[in-house]
Amino acid sequence: MTQLITADERTRLLANGRVRAAGQDTDPLPMVRLFTPDAHATWLLASLDPADGDTAHGLIDLGIGMPALGTVKLSDLAAIVGPHRQPVMRDRYFQPVRRLSEYLRLAEDNGSITD
Repeated sequence: MTQLITADERTRLLANGRVRAAGQDTDPLPMVRLFTPDAHATWLLASLDPADGDTAHGLIDLGIGMPALGTVKLSDLAAIVGPHRQPVMRDRYFQPVRRLSEYLRLAEDNGSITD
């Protein structure tokens, strides 16, 4: 999993996960953008469940025109390879510019995550 998120990203995702687990109403910035270079799937992750340290919450776009908020296990993402044997990768240059709810609204309007 270290290839998918950095130690700093893990710390920030877990902090957001503790807030989420406490039931506090939050609308965080996504911390990490993961993608498949050969399968058109994208994950904007905003929090990590502190109970298992593996279950991430965020905006999931599997490239089928139905982006939605949900959860995914980092260990599952680490095992995925696309049709050209490309693994899930972390966008090292991702800089969030809006809250998760705004990414969701735009993705629903466009049928996919646009940035």
